[in-house]
Amino acid sequence: MFVLSKLSDLVRIEPSKFSKSTEEALEDEINAKYANKVVQDVGLCICLFDILEVGDGLIRHGDGSAYINTVFRLIVFRPFVGEVLVGWISSCSEEGIRVRMDFFDDIFIPKENLFEGCIFVPSEQAWVWRTEHDLYLDTNEKIRFKVEQDIFTDQSPQGPKNILAEEGNTGDENAQQQMLLQGGSAQNIAPPYSLVVSCQTYGMGLVTWWD
Repeated sequence: MFVLSKLSDLVRIEPSKFSKSTEEALEDEINAKYANKVVQDVGLCICLFDILEVGDGLIRHGDGSAYINTVFRLIVFRPFVGEVLVGWISSCSEEGIRVRMDFFDDIFIPKENLFEGCIFVPSEQAWVWRTEHDLYLDTNEKIRFKVEQDIFTDQSPQGPKNILAEEGNTGDENAQQQMLLQGGSAQNIAPPYSLVVSCQTYGMGLVTWWD
């Protein structure tokens, strides 16, 4: 679920931080920049693990801040495909089930990734697994699931939509399809990092089913 990722960056230390040791100042700046942020194709950064290399500090003319080339490792949330995790159901819809963890909310179980025989009950806003006894997948229940896919969405600024349309760019349409896959709507902005998971094998589903 958690991995160590090695990164390098030019870290800026303001003059007001010069009273701190170099390592302490770097730790503060790296955590401020990366903690709880998604790095494309890396994952959700949790915090700094350690600093591997520190270059010489350079001061730019007219700035006063020190700029230091730094190599470091971060603790990153990046579960592998096939990993089994536990979370809580945050909402249910006809498209599937949205799941949350203590620190990560963008998890979605598409309806085709649920147990065979599952149906959505609109009046209950819940999914039900039809077996000998109806087993409900309801909001706020603890659920076990398996990771099937992780999706990174580039959130770099885009050009005006009318320009993209004139050029025949299909990026907007692809983004809408991705949002529907993740259980959102086409009007919402796709999260920078999300997980598509499943709940259709032995041991998956509500934790209480298997206790």
